[in-house]
Amino acid sequence: MTTLLGKRSLVQEAAALRAGTDDPVDAVIRSCDRIDTVDPQVRAFVPEDGRRTRLLEAARRTAADVRDPAGRPALHGVLVGIKDIVQVDGLPTRAGSALPPEVLGGPQATVVDRLCAAGALIAGKTVTAEFAVTAPGPTRNPHNPAHTPGGSSSGSAAAVAAGMVPLAIGTQTVGSMIRPAAYCGVVGFKPSYGRIPVGGVIPNAASFDTLGCYATDVAGVALAASVLLDGWQGGHTLDEAGRSARWRDPAGRGPRPVLGVPAGPYLERAGHEALRAFEEQRELLRSAGYAVHEVPVMDDFEHIVEQLGTMNRYEVARAHQEWFARFGDRYRQETTAAIREGRTIGDAAYEASRIRRNAFRARLAEDRAAAGVDLWIAPAATGPAPAGLTTTGASIMCLPWSNAGLPSISLPAGHAANGLPLGLQLIGGSGADEDLLHGAAGIEHVLNVSARKEDVRNGADSGALFRLEDAPAPGTPAVRA
Repeated sequence: MTTLLGKRSLVQEAAALRAGTDDPVDAVIRSCDRIDTVDPQVRAFVPEDGRRTRLLEAARRTAADVRDPAGRPALHGVLVGIKDIVQVDGLPTRAGSALPPEVLGGPQATVVDRLCAAGALIAGKTVTAEFAVTAPGPTRNPHNPAHTPGGSSSGSAAAVAAGMVPLAIGTQTVGSMIRPAAYCGVVGFKPSYGRIPVGGVIPNAASFDTLGCYATDVAGVALAASVLLDGWQGGHTLDEAGRSARWRDPAGRGPRPVLGVPAGPYLERAGHEALRAFEEQRELLRSAGYAVHEVPVMDDFEHIVEQLGTMNRYEVARAHQEWFARFGDRYRQETTAAIREGRTIGDAAYEASRIRRNAFRARLAEDRAAAGVDLWIAPAATGPAPAGLTTTGASIMCLPWSNAGLPSISLPAGHAANGLPLGLQLIGGSGADEDLLHGAAGIEHVLNVSARKEDVRNGADSGALFRLEDAPAPGTPAVRA
């Protein structure tokens, strides 16, 4: 029986394709077969006539162009899903909307140029909430199709979780990378603001919009980051012994970044299950040798939420000014409400919020430095994926870090009582994406060892895997659990 879940290692697939032990044509056949099998239920990809033919032609060109394994680039023959607000030559951009694709079109995005230069093959467009705001697309959570996969990068996270592709690109304005990663049980990486150019990406709110990627492990997103990020300095923190010169502990057990728990009203926004799991994760990390400090921060959290909301809505209204004037009747209710709210916000209120945001960034950096914290840790979402497809869930656990432009990553970290995944969010310093990924790899190892022990205790099958015969038929309304 085929499950809706599938785990493909980007690092292993990329290595095999570069070495020649795998072939781009075979990789295309694998992905297309998997899409054909599970996507009628998951609906992660935007439908595309002739996908297999297009990809087979591209794979044959790729295989013929670089026959010498030594000359093959990092992502030679790797299949990648691209969120449908990102322009790709030859594929229409609809942005999850009913607007004419020709109106939304534009030059290919810089991030796609970088993927193609690294040898990747574009598997297709993945479903997004309308214009990456909040109106959900049709994508279902592969762990349980009656639940949301999160959003707005819904299709990208679900495509990786379902094993359709080993890598997918998404974006985050507030919580659109990290939350779907947590809900779908994959690794989601949102770099520092500005580390990946957003040229060729339809904006939501330009002061926050950030491109990111999904894979099944930290090594996968680190490989993708090495191709995508400006000024990548992979390994710059390692000493001659291969350990982190910055975080090496006296016992020589390897890197141990100091972890900070952001105590206060922000953390209190997480739900009961998320907080219970987070407490267990903190104790697990302490027992593995990590220093974990509680740091009171963001006592004015409600004001931070209001400040980001003001900037976000102001910017989304301006981004859609021309399109909404022409096609306002085609926008969905949620996006229309956001645009109309943004229209009521004046320049003075926006500028005041922008100044407050800059002050918040500086204050958060000062708090981190004063506490001696290397990485913040927090729940990646308020809890497991909500039932139904009418919402993509709450982004509140990602909000302050997106507001500050900080790099963040969500790691799979246990399950809720209903078997759905939970995520642990790690947040680094501005521009210190490499350090974040290096630290995340060690924490991932601790979490994975714990998960394997839990699997052994539970008979290695949580019962959370949904099989194709259990999935609702396409078009069937999700049943609330």
